[in-house]
Amino acid sequence: MRATTIHAPFDLRVEDVPDPVVQDPTDAVVRVLRACVCGSDLWAYRGESARRPGQRIGHEFLGIVEAAGADVTTFRAGDLVVAPFVWSDGTCDYCAEGLQTSCPRGGFWGTPGSDGGQGEAVRVPFADGTLVRLPADAASDDHLLTALLALSDVLGTGHHAALGAGVREGSTVAVVGDGAVGLCGVLAARRLGAERIIALGRHTARTDIARAFGATDVVAERGEAAEAAVRELTGGQGAHAVIEAVGTEQSMRTAVGIVRDGGSIGYVGVPHGSGTGLDLSVMFDRNIALRGGVAPVRAYIPELLPDVLDGSVDPSPVFDLTVGLEGVPDGYRAMDERTALKVLVKP
Repeated sequence: MRATTIHAPFDLRVEDVPDPVVQDPTDAVVRVLRACVCGSDLWAYRGESARRPGQRIGHEFLGIVEAAGADVTTFRAGDLVVAPFVWSDGTCDYCAEGLQTSCPRGGFWGTPGSDGGQGEAVRVPFADGTLVRLPADAASDDHLLTALLALSDVLGTGHHAALGAGVREGSTVAVVGDGAVGLCGVLAARRLGAERIIALGRHTARTDIARAFGATDVVAERGEAAEAAVRELTGGQGAHAVIEAVGTEQSMRTAVGIVRDGGSIGYVGVPHGSGTGLDLSVMFDRNIALRGGVAPVRAYIPELLPDVLDGSVDPSPVFDLTVGLEGVPDGYRAMDERTALKVLVKP
């Protein structure tokens, strides 16, 4: 089959690799119908996170089950499924608690020895614990398939950030980051009943999506100017809940600067950089809570799926460029140059 591999910074290739097969009785093989490029993939692309030459890449996909092992009881060939970005066995204590990202037998797509989502097919370990079945008729609905793909990562990650930030009915929420996750954080905040949602971002195409998703205000400034603007919008107090969806020292400093005393920050931006942006004495004095991390999206898919199916939540606008599998390197380049927000891949 054809799959995307990474060999060095800025050196992505789509090449022939062995077809995936059922290796363990709990495996399934999924033929990919939709995949995409994640902002976190760019750290490997830029050489800021290490990869072995020839390693697979991509962690968001949905598709059709082609084969299932003898111990797979939930799925059969022909089922339409979505895969969260981490596989998990579904039986351990962490899985039972809804923290599948800590499953001792779990793993991330694209790690050495595993398939990546940006290919024609994927071997899925622990299929019963990992995959979620989708309605069969969704396979013929292009728009719905695109929206459902967001369940594999960005929609659930935005939801995780909103929960970590303590978004509740009637609250004021600020979202730091105008990437796909930040925009899905806006969607999640609206879904959870936030009364006011302040989106921080400077790119009009992205902030237009934020407004469509439910943002009531947009702040284009950065740093101290952004903090001042949010304070002005909130009568000097700041936001009850802040979603941090970038992962830099500056973005976390901004989050701390705009959160209300007694408020919470939900952080899901993959950390990168030398500092944290956190001063514990400031957080202590102002009673600021911090909660977040790697989103256990497998736990959230059953809750979010009905809203995507009925159209009340539609994350599809975050995909603003579509490529075939052979065009994946061009898709990375577009995201790296910020001419695309999130690239949809149709193998």
